[in-house]
Amino acid sequence: MQTSAPVEPTFDAVYAAHYVPLVRLAYVTIGSRTVAEDLVQDVFIEWLRRRDDVRQPVAYLRRAVVSRCHSWLRRRILERRHGDSARWTASALPPPDGTTTAVRAALARLKPRQRSVVFLRYYLDLPIDEIAAALNCRPGTVKSLLHRSLAVLQEQLNDD
Repeated sequence: MQTSAPVEPTFDAVYAAHYVPLVRLAYVTIGSRTVAEDLVQDVFIEWLRRRDDVRQPVAYLRRAVVSRCHSWLRRRILERRHGDSARWTASALPPPDGTTTAVRAALARLKPRQRSVVFLRYYLDLPIDEIAAALNCRPGTVKSLLHRSLAVLQEQLNDD
């Protein structure tokens, strides 16, 4: 009896299924749709180059997107600190209603890592273990980040 190796998903299938959620993750983290799309494209290109070495492509892609977003944010902070006058803002979206505006404003007050955790948990509906893998931290850290993030969001939304 011959056992076959597990079938690896094709690049096209993974791209089609995960490109949009990864762009949304990047957008929520950094606040720029254009930059989010660029970062996600770069991550997919890197995965394509390293595909033979990557056992879990979706987990790899999530972790890489979060990592690139945090690197991009660190660079922006340094640029601002050292005199770069260009400020990043959220890209233009259709006009939101009052609730959407309040939620976006509350999310913008969270730290990037907190925004990532909230997005991964409540938008992508990922379990704690997968979020921990994406953020390269322990599940307890994810729970703590979620707890603090939700407290900040509740406080911000109650004040508005």
